[in-house]
Amino acid sequence: MTDMQVNPSFRLAYVPGVTPGKWARVWGERLPDVPLDLVALSAADAERTLREGSADAGLVRLPVDKDVLSAIPLYTETTVVVFPKDHWLAAAEEVTLDDLAEEVLFHPLDDTLGWAADALPGRPAISRPETTADAIELVAANVGVLLVPQSLARLHHRRDLTYRPVVEAPQSQVALSWPQERTTDLVEEFIGIVRGRTVNSSRGRGAGQAAAPAAPAKKAAAQRKPQQQRTGGQQKSGGQQKTGGQQRSGGQKPKAAGSGRGTAAARRGKPKRRG
Repeated sequence: MTDMQVNPSFRLAYVPGVTPGKWARVWGERLPDVPLDLVALSAADAERTLREGSADAGLVRLPVDKDVLSAIPLYTETTVVVFPKDHWLAAAEEVTLDDLAEEVLFHPLDDTLGWAADALPGRPAISRPETTADAIELVAANVGVLLVPQSLARLHHRRDLTYRPVVEAPQSQVALSWPQERTTDLVEEFIGIVRGRTVNSSRGRGAGQAAAPAAPAKKAAAQRKPQQQRTGGQQKSGGQQKTGGQQRSGGQKPKAAGSGRGTAAARRGKPKRRG
């Protein structure tokens, strides 16, 4: 591995729909002296950016060239279909590919699901929109529908549009990727963060550093030995008191937990086409 000192900061690329915030917060807590620079990229530019070394690592969508880039899959997204709120598909809780057979389906040039042109369900549009954002505008004009990972449907949210999960559709997988020849200590540190490693189990920059000792707690007062006093032949201690032959303690009886009634799971609806 190369010396981590050649990287005064760590540049992390990420593609639309991916939210690196939770990992960035851990980085800031664990390596406060190493700035984390977040670089937003289109899905099409992510691999080239990593190859050229313009970013140290990236949260990208698979596939990537495994001969040049290392990749650790992180999670797989649900695929959804986006359509206007008054569309007949809104009556369903989930949609099948067969349900889309008669729909015009947009296939943007920045598609992240890896559809082959001859494998798309539905009817092809006259032309392919340049971006997913352009396709969303066409969907809002009630021209057709769009299949995307759920995070992109949320990213391009509009009040006049909604979406439903699509069963048996291709899915997009998000991964942490970096150039194989530049697996630095800081890359190892970020790998540990996304994999949930603790500071002590990390193999990166913090692995050889001992945890900073905690500041000693201030003593509010010197420890006192329990004093016992005898009054009228009765003994009074610091933890309990006896009064009138009864013992009173500082504890409280636990209250019985209330019971609740769970809601029944919603049944899957089947969309009905409009005449």
